[in-house]
Amino acid sequence: MKEFFKRIHTDNFRWYDFSLISLVLAYFFLEIGNIFGVIITLSIEGAAANIVPTISLQDPFVYMLIIYFAPIGVWILTLVFMGIFKPDRPIFDKIGAKEPSNNIKMLLVGLVIGFVMNMSCALAAMINKDIAIYFNAIYPIKDIVLFIAVFVQSSAEELVCRGFLYNRLRRGYRHPAVAIIGNSVLFGLIHIFNPGVTMLAIISIILVGIFCSLIVYYYNSLWCVMMFHAAWNYTQNVLLGLPNSGLVFDFSIFKLDAASARDSFVYSVDFGVEATGFCIIVELIAIAVVWYLGYNKKKRSLELS
Repeated sequence: MKEFFKRIHTDNFRWYDFSLISLVLAYFFLEIGNIFGVIITLSIEGAAANIVPTISLQDPFVYMLIIYFAPIGVWILTLVFMGIFKPDRPIFDKIGAKEPSNNIKMLLVGLVIGFVMNMSCALAAMINKDIAIYFNAIYPIKDIVLFIAVFVQSSAEELVCRGFLYNRLRRGYRHPAVAIIGNSVLFGLIHIFNPGVTMLAIISIILVGIFCSLIVYYYNSLWCVMMFHAAWNYTQNVLLGLPNSGLVFDFSIFKLDAASARDSFVYSVDFGVEATGFCIIVELIAIAVVWYLGYNKKKRSLELS
């Protein structure tokens, strides 16, 4: 048994790197951090409403802003823990600009990939006549503010899954698959209580997690997957007015004609484009492309070294 553990663990493995401990900690950051964030955002909303009485949770924009901004608590809790717990402090370098691959170029790459992948799924649903959308309104300032809020929410999940948990598992286990699959499974499971969730939806979200993990593994850019995640969520929820992992809001640039929506291979009425076979195919293609490009990139690097 001792030899077995030596084979799967790195020389740097410590008891606190045990996968279950890391998974529980990551789940704690996400759940408790969200609760903490809701308290913060509701407190800010209450204080702002005292100054500007028109600010209200009944306003679709305000409500959506609070929901998406609440994961700021996840950011705070995770960063504080890593700052206090010395063995996790090196993860800070993977999060910030000290990592060369965390740059504007990779942010833009993530933005484009997220938009293109999600829009491909949405367009397939439109072409298949499973949904119809119509223009609602553009509010430039509100739309930009919401993008920032969506980025806070999306990046918080990436911080915990592809930042904290991924790097902990990489530190403790020899095979990268442990980190890649481990954090992706948690990423899927944290959506298990979302409205309209199905087994297909969870599989789809796990595959997105694997896709993001491969980008981090091959390209060392957490910023890229943070922006990818934000672009994906913003495109389907704010731009197109479609469900975001089952969550529906009244504020969006385009709106879904609910009467037109139907379940099919490319659309789920209750969950959106993510819980579909077509989306899974798109994700598998994306995974294959990243693996192919990343594998050859690493191979070339080894040949040159």
